[in-house]
Amino acid sequence: MVYIALLRGINVGGHMVKMERLRELFTELGLANVRTYIQSGNVFFESAEENRETLTQTIERHLQAALGYAVPVFLRTIPEIEQLFALDPFKDREVTADMRLCIAFTANPIPTPPALPLWSPKRDMEIVSMTTREAFIIWYIINGRPPASDSFLAKTLASAATTRFYHTTAKILEAAKKG
Repeated sequence: MVYIALLRGINVGGHMVKMERLRELFTELGLANVRTYIQSGNVFFESAEENRETLTQTIERHLQAALGYAVPVFLRTIPEIEQLFALDPFKDREVTADMRLCIAFTANPIPTPPALPLWSPKRDMEIVSMTTREAFIIWYIINGRPPASDSFLAKTLASAATTRFYHTTAKILEAAKKG
């Protein structure tokens, strides 16, 4: 099965892991056809392991042992990402220059979703749609700055999460499909 691993924290806070090193770390686990996409912690690989939780824990433990800090891993398959785009959650939105469309991928299922749309207290984030393990979000650029805190998302989603721009996720999907 082909997996897309979306990693959080691989290139922030002073942690700059070269993609070559990241590929080596995944290959050390016996994962096949390991590839990376752009310098932001997106890894494609094949594994016969179908238990996502077991595979995620194995990867996270290996990355922490090798890098010396925790790297949350969010695994999805190509069909799962394709299903997200089929939902077309932003279709009724007129996108302006001060908006960024995003997808938050969670580690655990999102508890009972709140009524949507849901705004952050600073009104710089709007959750417009959700699935069991993803939230579709609009970031609003205020005074030239994107939202500064993920605490709203962490609290709302009740799970560790990583966020990717919607258009970047589309590119990640296309790159993963090229095998």
